[in-house]
Amino acid sequence: MKESKDFGFFRAAAAVPKVRVADTGHNTLEICQLAKQAYEQGASMVVFPELCVTGYTCADLFGQELLLKKAEESVREIMEFSRGKDTVIIIGVPVGFRGRLYNCAAVIRNGNIKGLVPKIYLPNYNEFYEARWFASGSDFLNPHNSCDGRFLSNGKDCVREGFTAEIRYAGQRCNISPNMLFQVGNATIAVEICEDMWTPIPPSSFHAVAGAQVIANLSASNEVLMKNLYREGILCQHSSRTLSAYIYSSAGYGESTQDLVYGGSASIWENGSKLAENERFQTESSIIYADLDIERLEFQRRQKNTFKCIAPDGTDAVSYDRLYSRIPLGSPCNTDFYEKLYRRIEPHPFIPSSDMDYRCREILSLQVTGLASRLDHINCRTAVIGISGGLDSTLALIVTALAFDKLGWSRDRIVGVTMPGYGTTGRTRNNATDLMEALGTTSREISISGACDRHFQDIGHDKSVHDITYENSQARERTQILMDIANQTGGIVVGTGDLSELALGWATYNGDHMSMYGVNASIPKTLVRSLTAWAANNKFAADSFKTANGRTTRDILLDIVDTPISPELLPADEKGNIKQVTEDVVGPYELHDFFLYNFVHFGFSPEKILLLAEKAFSNYDHDTIVKWLKTFIHRFFSQQFKRSCLPDGPKVGSVTLSPRGDWRMPSDAKADIFKEMLSSL
Repeated sequence: MKESKDFGFFRAAAAVPKVRVADTGHNTLEICQLAKQAYEQGASMVVFPELCVTGYTCADLFGQELLLKKAEESVREIMEFSRGKDTVIIIGVPVGFRGRLYNCAAVIRNGNIKGLVPKIYLPNYNEFYEARWFASGSDFLNPHNSCDGRFLSNGKDCVREGFTAEIRYAGQRCNISPNMLFQVGNATIAVEICEDMWTPIPPSSFHAVAGAQVIANLSASNEVLMKNLYREGILCQHSSRTLSAYIYSSAGYGESTQDLVYGGSASIWENGSKLAENERFQTESSIIYADLDIERLEFQRRQKNTFKCIAPDGTDAVSYDRLYSRIPLGSPCNTDFYEKLYRRIEPHPFIPSSDMDYRCREILSLQVTGLASRLDHINCRTAVIGISGGLDSTLALIVTALAFDKLGWSRDRIVGVTMPGYGTTGRTRNNATDLMEALGTTSREISISGACDRHFQDIGHDKSVHDITYENSQARERTQILMDIANQTGGIVVGTGDLSELALGWATYNGDHMSMYGVNASIPKTLVRSLTAWAANNKFAADSFKTANGRTTRDILLDIVDTPISPELLPADEKGNIKQVTEDVVGPYELHDFFLYNFVHFGFSPEKILLLAEKAFSNYDHDTIVKWLKTFIHRFFSQQFKRSCLPDGPKVGSVTLSPRGDWRMPSDAKADIFKEMLSSL
């Protein structure tokens, strides 16, 4: 399995060289040293700041022919340095063309200059004065302008027949245009420069719609108080709106501080998430890396059908008189992503990694509002819940109690039913009854043992045979009790099953699989545990609960969190402890939640999910992860029939399996191609 594969990853770097204003020799050396580091680290692309060859703050020196000549010589040196290397080097340089000077990004690879991308929007306000020295790259967007450009076609590699101009620069002929897409393997790269990003409709908006998944921004953004937060907000939002990766590199130490300070900000973003950033205000050159997931971006674009929409006037979003040329650059660097990944893989993607308090409140508010609306809509008298003393029913009870509070209804209209059976332990039974007392709900206890005994006699089943009939009969008996009590009290059954159980089909069909409103339907098991622990420790939830039998609500909830997950359908051990532990049978829920998130949310293959899991979890070896991944694939496909007839329930996160919402899959879909891949892992 250790053969070199890119898995859709593309390693990018953002470099900030220490510059000397107008000293092209020094700047070229710094650029080459950083580019060498990027190449050695397997980066397929490295982005440098705006006008880094000369320094951004040359001001009227940009009018000096000698400086422009030296800049062109520097580009030739960098081209020569790049020979034999797969890394794409994108640098900022002033370029003279037909009597005008353009602020350009030079795209260089393997000894060749692949294109020059001129800046379109030139800031000429406050501290900026670029229109004094440069012309806008918009000159190249109209085939009838004064540039006298011509149409160049690359045949099937063109997005459309793209208008661009041809220039001889640094000893080679190349295209110069803002609208060029550079293809490196499966990654399509486009370039914009500094102010382009700050405009109402950045050029990269069009680049992304035309197919660019990676946007490089060469910038020279000075620092003033709070500007960095504003800049980060733009980068976050723009990469999210364009469903793109965004590589940002801004001028740093060595630029003139006559009136301004340049902090050398560099960051790498992907669809609104910051993958890497440097420390600003460094006095030496710096470089950062991140592995972009091109496959993930392409999946998200395919899923979001409005990404390539039609304008209200019927105009295609790719057009607007913006014509593109696509320039193939070859394959990305041959990087072994098994060895090192410049990307954090979140092992628990459903659990909030930041703002825990805010996000838990938000999740509970969604559940509570969904249930309250349903109860109010049908003018329900009661809510009936089966309380087992386990995690799922505990969270459902908390949500129901808060929903009744929201509606101004008395909690004694909540009918909590504990139904001890053959496998019920004293620990879970006590936690169930104590929690209902603490929350002030109506509590009923109905044993299912006698009814199941009679049922086994009726169907001719040997009670000593602890098979699937033995287990599922108990689950269906409990559901029948709840449904009938709901009829009896004029209420509905609030479902307790969670998203992880739905993914694995770990529910008895028409047993705990069924309810009248499933509040946990899009809450995976790892999140159920986190929400329950948060409720136990958070003033928001805990203060509204009473105490019972000398135990505080916090004590009860934390003991439930620590209780092994079990349906308790098999008899306890000789010491009265839980014998049937769910995770021993189907596997660790933290692994299954990880598999579920990456399989459904990003459409990743089993092989890629395995790679990510091995990076995310150090507590499981290769064979263990493969074993449970095979279990996940098998159960996910074979148990779809249970998900095809789910009760209503509120969508909470980005992954849900409702057949009416985000996941529509035939119950008889085959898993063969997925199993074939798994068999080779």
